[in-house]
Amino acid sequence: MRDTMSKEDKIKHFNPNAAALRDSDLFGLPFTADEADMVIVPVPWEVTVSYGSGTSRGPSHVLECSCQVDLLHPEYPELWKAGIATDAYPEQLELRSAELRSRAEAIIERLTDGTDIQSDPVLKAAQEEINEACEAMNRHVETAAGKLLDQGKLVGLLGGDHSTPLGFYRAHAARQEAFGILHIDAHMDFRIAYEGFSYSHASVMHNALKLPELKKIVQVGIRDYCEEEMQVARRAGSRADIYFERDNRRAQFEGTTWSQICRRIVDALPGKVHISFDIDGLDPTLCPNTGTPVPGGLSYEEAAYLLSLVAEEREVIGFDLVEVAPGEGDWNGNVGARLLFHLCGVMGRSRGRC
Repeated sequence: MRDTMSKEDKIKHFNPNAAALRDSDLFGLPFTADEADMVIVPVPWEVTVSYGSGTSRGPSHVLECSCQVDLLHPEYPELWKAGIATDAYPEQLELRSAELRSRAEAIIERLTDGTDIQSDPVLKAAQEEINEACEAMNRHVETAAGKLLDQGKLVGLLGGDHSTPLGFYRAHAARQEAFGILHIDAHMDFRIAYEGFSYSHASVMHNALKLPELKKIVQVGIRDYCEEEMQVARRAGSRADIYFERDNRRAQFEGTTWSQICRRIVDALPGKVHISFDIDGLDPTLCPNTGTPVPGGLSYEEAAYLLSLVAEEREVIGFDLVEVAPGEGDWNGNVGARLLFHLCGVMGRSRGRC
C-alpha cells in the first residue's frame, strides 16, 4: 500500500483479514511511524546477559512473527486502526552489542573462575568500556523514546535484554512528576552492578529506583532472587511492593481468586504506570528460549487479565517487552508478538485511542 496514501485512506483500503504482505511492518499493518498512534522502539542489545543469550535478535524475531497475529483483538477490536509501527531499526546498536558481548562473556567466565577483575588491567578496561557503551545505549533509548513522546505518540519498547528500557524510564522522568512501574518478571532485577556491569539486565530496577519521579515499583511473578535484592527492596520501603509468585499461588490454593489478587496489584499502582514485561514472568513453557527461565510463572491469560485491568483503572504511559529470544521454530516470537499486540491494546485503551 503506497505511502502516498493518507492514514484514513490506508484504513479504508486495508484488508485486516488478508495475509500480511512481505514488506509490511509490525502485524502486517501499512502505517508509517509518522502516521501511527503507537510506535515501538526496537533495542537489539544484550551485552550483559549472564546465562542464555539471543535476546538481541528478539526485536527482529517478534517483528517477523507478528505478521501471523490476527488483527481482530477480542477486547480491542479497533486496535489496528489506531496504527502501530516500528521506529527506525538501530543496526549499529545491534552490531555494537555483538562486538561487546564477546568481551562481556570473557569477563563473566573469569569471574566464575574466581579472578579479581579489578586486578587485571585488560579485563578492567573491557569492563569500563562495556559500562560506557551501555550508558550510550541508555542515552540512545532516552532520546528515541523522548522524541516520540514529545510528538504525542504512544510508545512501547521491544528489547533486547532487560537493561534496555532504563533510558525509557529516564524519558518518563523528564516528562512526568510522578509515575510507577508494573514489573512482571521472574526476577527482582534489584542487583547492584551485577558482575561488575553498572547497567546489567539484573540491575535495571535498582537503577530505576534512582529516579525520584519513580514513586513505586510493583513486582509480579517474582520467584528467583538473592539476599542483596531483598535488602534493596527493604531499603526502598513503600516504593517497592512485591507480589511473590509463591504467595500468589498459595492464596489461590486456599481460595483467593486471581481477580482478587489482580485488584490488589492494581490498587497498589499510582495513577500513571509504565508496564515492564520480562517474558520470563510467564510460565517457561511459553518462552523456553528466554535467557533465565524459572519454573512457575503466569499463564498467558493470567497476564492478559491483569494487564487489561490496568488499562481500565490506570493511565499507561508506556511499556517495554524484553527477553524474547528466538530458538527452534517460532514459538517464542509467536508468544511475544501476541503479548506485544495485547500491550498495545492495553496502552491504547487506557489513553482512549482504541
